[in-house]
Amino acid sequence: MYIILAIIVFGVLVATHELGHFAAAKACGVRVNEYAIGMGPAIYKKQKGETVYSLRCLPLGGFCAMEGEDGDSDDPRSFQVQPVWKRLIILVAGAAMNFLTGLIIAVILFSGASAFVTPEIVELADGFPEDGERGLMVGDTIRSINGERVWYSSDFTLLMGRTGGRPVDVVVIRNGEKVKLEGYDLQAREYADSDGNVTVRYGVSFKVAKAGILDRLRYSVYTACNFVRLVRFSLADLVHGAVGLKDLSGPVGIVSAINDLGHTSSTVAAAISNIAFLCAFIAVNLAVMNLLPIPALDGGRIFLLIVTWVVEKIIRRQINPKYEGYIHAAGLVLLMGLMVVVMFSDVVKLFHG
Repeated sequence: MYIILAIIVFGVLVATHELGHFAAAKACGVRVNEYAIGMGPAIYKKQKGETVYSLRCLPLGGFCAMEGEDGDSDDPRSFQVQPVWKRLIILVAGAAMNFLTGLIIAVILFSGASAFVTPEIVELADGFPEDGERGLMVGDTIRSINGERVWYSSDFTLLMGRTGGRPVDVVVIRNGEKVKLEGYDLQAREYADSDGNVTVRYGVSFKVAKAGILDRLRYSVYTACNFVRLVRFSLADLVHGAVGLKDLSGPVGIVSAINDLGHTSSTVAAAISNIAFLCAFIAVNLAVMNLLPIPALDGGRIFLLIVTWVVEKIIRRQINPKYEGYIHAAGLVLLMGLMVVVMFSDVVKLFHG
């Protein structure tokens, strides 16, 4: 059941991305030849007006085929002849729709939350190496760690987990003023709780605040922003070699992860909630990844669109769009090759995981 649900979810996320392009193209007066959900041979097609709406047999993709998107066209409503600002809106709309999808899921998930744990310190554990105003104090609200914003206590845990045990630069709000603690040695240590149980933690307890409607909405927005930050962290780890290609996942890996999450959840309700949270993250992940300046992705198209516009302004003549098409074609080949490698890795992990 969870595998089927995962496939449906993945298809919906891709479909909403293409829906963003489709809606923006229609709003900007661009001719859309086909809006397809899925890839491969069509199993259902319907012509409505100038656009063919199709459902294809492989539920792992989709596309919005605009007139003149990848080549020359004499149609005055083709994509290539539109002003730069219209083309930018159309290209950004897919990622914007994915981000909005993730945000809406987060809003739904947190709509029933009664309280959130804020970054305001209400207690320091016995034995906490606090040294007055030069360290953390009860009443401080942690604002940032190493320049990364802390919105809720979960951000504190995430950011401290990435420090590798090194001293950190912490900014706190103390008596309404910002106080910077540079090179603060905040380590996870053994602390005993009120029952005498010893656990490894940072020795900081945070305030639990009741949640109103605005608090829930604010938490949802911050959660979506945190998803963007997690993707940025992952890309940085990939560049720095902290993770490798074996740690990447494609459609097969995502479906497997959703299936595993569903089966390891305590109840069906918990499974649906956990899967929904993961889907919100995947939606935002798709938004960010699609905006990377890589040929064949929306970000690559945006990058080349801006570069082409600047160059044309300088040389005062139009560049043949076929050259951009060549670049995207080459990028697509490389991207498909990477997808094959990642898919092979996902399949190997399924049998050896």
